[in-house]
Amino acid sequence: MPPEFVDLKEALPQAILAPRYATHHNFVGSPLNGYLKETVILTQKATNALAAVAHDAAQDGFRLVIYDGYRPQKTIDHFLQWAKATDQKSASQEWYFPRLSKRGDLFKNGYIARHSSHSRGSTVDLTLIKNGQKLHTPLPKKIILTDGTELTILDDGTIDMGTSFDFMDKASNTDSPLITQAQKKNRRYLRSLMERHGFCGISKEWWHFTLINEPFPTTIFNFPVK
Repeated sequence: MPPEFVDLKEALPQAILAPRYATHHNFVGSPLNGYLKETVILTQKATNALAAVAHDAAQDGFRLVIYDGYRPQKTIDHFLQWAKATDQKSASQEWYFPRLSKRGDLFKNGYIARHSSHSRGSTVDLTLIKNGQKLHTPLPKKIILTDGTELTILDDGTIDMGTSFDFMDKASNTDSPLITQAQKKNRRYLRSLMERHGFCGISKEWWHFTLINEPFPTTIFNFPVK
């Protein structure tokens, strides 16, 4: 690991780490190449900014739950290989991309690409949990969108954002009209916390943020998470 990177287990103990790609709890259904340890790594600069986010969240009664940070390029390659494989229905499809096909739509809609900002080391996927609540194993939960569509997401005890982490659907768009006002309020609160400390989100995924002044804006890293 380059010296400019840190392990959040030591550097950000006030956050809860839930590194999904090092476990079976992800859309592929198995640990991903490049993850040799269940932890999250970020650049020191992104970690410093995230510590400020965690401080402000704590003042409002929340803790950060971090699903992913730095992601090796070999993990992206694993995504690509998985997505190009036979397009048979996946056991986890209902929980991650129920309205999309694996081979066609995940590429076409930009959920899987050849490169990711995560591989530059200053992008983080995260949400919030109320103080006093415990993170638990993701469990299927039925939801009904505002247009009447019924879907299944994964509930892990975090606050209600309308959809769960890595739920690849238009309902996960940061400003989606398919969620309730309370859910929109939660997403806006998370975004305001992150923007206050120098992060920028994306329209497609409410949980995804990149440090604006990231230290390695053009470098793609491939060292393992260990």
